[in-house]
Amino acid sequence: MEAETANTLIASALWAKYLGAALALLCIFGVGLGLGNIFSAYMNGAARNPSAEPKLKSMAIIGAGMTEALGILAVIVAILILFVV
Repeated sequence: MEAETANTLIASALWAKYLGAALALLCIFGVGLGLGNIFSAYMNGAARNPSAEPKLKSMAIIGAGMTEALGILAVIVAILILFVV
């Protein structure tokens, strides 16, 4: 009986680990939406005011980099959940 209980606990821990990794990767969808919004706003702003394009470009690149950093952090957290915990 105790071996059966131990197997159940291991299976439930494994299930929780996979669920945690999947939830950590959910923010990748937000990263995709954020990048789409950043670059659509950049294209709109550059089309409306071409003289402001260099400043808008630098702001869009900084925003995209920060957004991508969140995505990379989510992947690192998911990998840590899967292989370390």
